[in-house]
Amino acid sequence: MTEEQIISIMEDAGALLTGHFQLRSGLHSPRFFQAALLLQYPDKAETVCKFLAEKFRGEKIDSVISPAVGGLIVGQEVARALGCKAIFADKEDGQLVLKRGFSIKPGEKVLVAEDVVTKGGRVQQTIDLVRSLGGDVVGAAVLVDRSGGTAKFDVRFESLLKLNLPTYEPNACPLCKAGIPVDRPGSK
Repeated sequence: MTEEQIISIMEDAGALLTGHFQLRSGLHSPRFFQAALLLQYPDKAETVCKFLAEKFRGEKIDSVISPAVGGLIVGQEVARALGCKAIFADKEDGQLVLKRGFSIKPGEKVLVAEDVVTKGGRVQQTIDLVRSLGGDVVGAAVLVDRSGGTAKFDVRFESLLKLNLPTYEPNACPLCKAGIPVDRPGSK
């Protein structure tokens, strides 16, 4: 699958938005990838996540873990493509924790899956959680890396698409200076 085909699938789903957005990282941007608008279509979710999973084929992964909520469908579909279990971490008091009877055994080979990375904080928290439970993090797989190459992890990091969309610190945002109202679409 080519980058153009991936972008076409995202655009067909209405997942690439234009406006004035505040990202979960706190940065502002005139473009936003709303993964949920892509993932609401099971056929599109299956297609893109299967292609993402192929990047880790042959790694003998026992389970895929995703941070809730954005990564849930990505983790489920990547795990389906890899033929392993899918679990997720819940946010509790600002930290990620395992609940709902999920567990990671010492030495278990785990892939972290997420929808979008801007700074990489949620992925790193998930990596740290897996390691704190004795799991072996094989890598991190995301649909979209919008970090511009700044997100770094000490594990293999693969993305389906690198979107180099402009981002601004709020105090230097030209959209704010122009008086354009800010939208916080990440959890809408």
